[in-house]
Amino acid sequence: MTFFNKTSNPAFTNYFFESKNTHEKTMSVTGVLIKSMFSIAIIISISIGVWKLYSDGINIKWYGIGGMLGAIIISIVISVRQHWAHILVPLYAVTKGFFLGSMSVYAHAHIPNLPYQAIGITIVTFLVILLLYQTRIIVVTKKLRSVIITVATSIFVIYIISWMLSFFDISVFIWGISWPAIIFNIVAAIFAALSLLLDFDYIEHHKNKSPKRKEWLATWGLLITLVWLYAEILRLMRKFAIKF
Repeated sequence: MTFFNKTSNPAFTNYFFESKNTHEKTMSVTGVLIKSMFSIAIIISISIGVWKLYSDGINIKWYGIGGMLGAIIISIVISVRQHWAHILVPLYAVTKGFFLGSMSVYAHAHIPNLPYQAIGITIVTFLVILLLYQTRIIVVTKKLRSVIITVATSIFVIYIISWMLSFFDISVFIWGISWPAIIFNIVAAIFAALSLLLDFDYIEHHKNKSPKRKEWLATWGLLITLVWLYAEILRLMRKFAIKF
């Protein structure tokens, strides 16, 4: 399978799904759903805890930074030790809980109720993309897949470069509220949503085929996309609220 037959999500690659064993249970959509709901519950629980810490006057800055770095490290480990996914994916959810909890708290502090609205829009977007995929209104073709992968990869590279430049006090336009920054954010949110199509497509093609333990990897992939989508929507709404 070529590069363009993979998704932009690092959890869904041939590297993770190449092995087959007819003697063990296979991956199912229900299994992925249950594990995804469990992981999302962890994220929500940790986020609530972070909000409680903030309300008690505790500085949560390092909780957010630690969560972001922890998620990156765990993702790297999962990439090379996929058989540890059943342990690492819940830990990934914990780190994302700290990261998203901190992000949401700061957003709520500046613009009340903004995170709740972002969560609602994320859920609606997820359901709309799922409906479009299931009804085949949008078909995941090789061309569409290649476009999503290329743009999503470019966005992540820009984020990484801008993050590295921040250590040298170099400000990158994407974090501001200028129109170029807003347009970049809109594009990022659109392709975060479109990445769900690739996740759905890959799960569908590997259900009842790959070993059941790979459900944790599929869950990890969905979490990556959903967290990205929520973060982009929250940033975009915050920029609009400040600008207008």
